[in-house]
Amino acid sequence: MKAIVTVTGKDKTGIIAGVSAALSTHDVNILDISQTVLQDYFAMIMLVDLSASKTPFNELSDTLAGEGKQMSMDVRIMREEIFDAMHRV
Repeated sequence: MKAIVTVTGKDKTGIIAGVSAALSTHDVNILDISQTVLQDYFAMIMLVDLSASKTPFNELSDTLAGEGKQMSMDVRIMREEIFDAMHRV
């Protein structure tokens, strides 16, 4: 299964490292990543593969949210099919 991870908040050092480490700990593979800084604000979107992960989706979501909270960032994960359905025109 694939999912979309979004990260937003004030820019600071270590955001990508923190999120990537949290994903790696749960055997989640990053397939694609895009990030930008708009003035002082950081925004990132990742396409990830959850196939090898044994962690339940809700637990992974809570873990990423907690990692975001520690970094004063908003980190969310959404199943790819939900993301696609929300963004159909």
